[in-house]
Amino acid sequence: MSQLQTFSTTALPPHRRVDYWNELAGNALTQLVSDPLDRRAFSGHLTRIEVGQISLAELYSDPAVVRHCKHHIAQSHVARFFLCLQLDGVSINRQQGREALLRYGDFTLFDSTRPYEVSFTEPNRMLVVCIPHDELNRRVPNLEAAVALRMPGDNGLCGLLASFLCNFWRQQHTEGDMYLPPRFSDALLDLIASAYAAHMRGWTNESSMAVARREQVRSYIEDHLHDPQLTPGRIAAALHLSSRRLHQLFEADQETVGGYILRRRLEECARAIADASQRGRTVTEIAFRHGFNNASHFGRVFRERYGVTPSEYRLRSLSTS
Repeated sequence: MSQLQTFSTTALPPHRRVDYWNELAGNALTQLVSDPLDRRAFSGHLTRIEVGQISLAELYSDPAVVRHCKHHIAQSHVARFFLCLQLDGVSINRQQGREALLRYGDFTLFDSTRPYEVSFTEPNRMLVVCIPHDELNRRVPNLEAAVALRMPGDNGLCGLLASFLCNFWRQQHTEGDMYLPPRFSDALLDLIASAYAAHMRGWTNESSMAVARREQVRSYIEDHLHDPQLTPGRIAAALHLSSRRLHQLFEADQETVGGYILRRRLEECARAIADASQRGRTVTEIAFRHGFNNASHFGRVFRERYGVTPSEYRLRSLSTS
């Protein structure tokens, strides 16, 4: 087993930190790009270790949107699964039309052969277990169907796996070169496979339908995000759902339907405001293009989420691009 390796952007000048961080994360995981909310104040720390055929990496960074895109996939010749365990903060994880909102102890799975995205608006710390495709595929069939699903870290085998990983990582930091038998990585992979297999066996037809229904609702929201008349009532009517059922579909993510719509609108507005090609559009115009119809309300909720006004966000983004 190799020793812990630690890297940080702290010693670098601010203008070099993001590129260095992307290079670090790319070498430790897979090709990706981090787009910080504030490039001038960004910092990141990465610690990694190899254990048999797998590796583990702890990534801590300031708020950002992290994307693994099609052109990154084309540059990679190794297929991996990434099990992402939330250690601090809250993250939103997307792949294959699904979205998993993770809090402490929760985890999800990504497939490196498909695009994915992770976003967080507060400092974020995550432990990522990097696993060759074949090692999990031979243990759990159809595992691709489980990507970007929230696995709760507070009960059952999922809770056992989350606790095991947290304790193992803590011991690595406190005890240093802890001896691990040659088959340790196999035992860890078996535990990961068992957690997913148990979770997937527990899916009833009803719960599988709920996942499909939730994805249908999110798809409808994405298609109508620009419409200021988009409301939970309208969504329920369009998809032939009761209002109660609609809200039940979002309970697992601990986010209301209205909260999801607002968050997605703000994310799209932030992306457009930071886009140099859209600097000719006013902030209000961008807000109205993404479903807002009140400039004062938009300014208030934007500041609540990002900590600055939309104009300050634009100035900061464009001055460091």
